[in-house]
Amino acid sequence: MPTVPDDSFERPDAYGPGSVWADRVSRRSLVGRNQRGVEIPIGMGEGEISPGELLKIALIGCAGMSADIPLGRRLGEDFAMRLWAHGTADEEQDRYLRIDEEVQLDLSGLSTEEITRVVTVFERAVAAACTVERTIVPGVEVTHTISGNPKVEGNAAGQEQR
Repeated sequence: MPTVPDDSFERPDAYGPGSVWADRVSRRSLVGRNQRGVEIPIGMGEGEISPGELLKIALIGCAGMSADIPLGRRLGEDFAMRLWAHGTADEEQDRYLRIDEEVQLDLSGLSTEEITRVVTVFERAVAAACTVERTIVPGVEVTHTISGNPKVEGNAAGQEQR
C-alpha cells in the first residue's frame, strides 16, 4: 500500500504530516489513503463507505479516542466500549442537521453517582480533546448518549440513558 501519493499528480505545497488523499478509481468511487498505508474505499457501492458514514465514524472515533484514557481510569484498563453514530442527511439541504452519538459501556456494578461521574468524564474529555467534534459542532448539532447497565434516568447532560 502506498504511504505517499503516486506521481499521477504533483504533491501540493501543503503536503506533510497528517495529509490524506483520495484517488478516483471509477464513477463516484474513490480510495482514500493516509501516510501509514491505510486505504478506505469511498463510495456508495458494495464494500465502500460513503462520505457521510466516514464523517460519523470520524466523530465517534475521535470521541472514543478522546475519552479512552480518562474512562480507563474509572472503568479499568481493559473496559469494553462500542460507539454508534446515527443520522440521516436532510435531502433538501443536502447536509446532516443532527448526528446522535451513543456510547455503550458495561456500567454494571457502578452506583448512580459513579455512572454520573463516568458520563461527566466522557463529556469533558470529548469537549476538551475531540478535534473532529470541535471542528464541526458549530455547523451540526452533535449529541452524546452513554448507555449501559444498569439503566439510569438522566445523566449529567440531562439526557435519558438508553
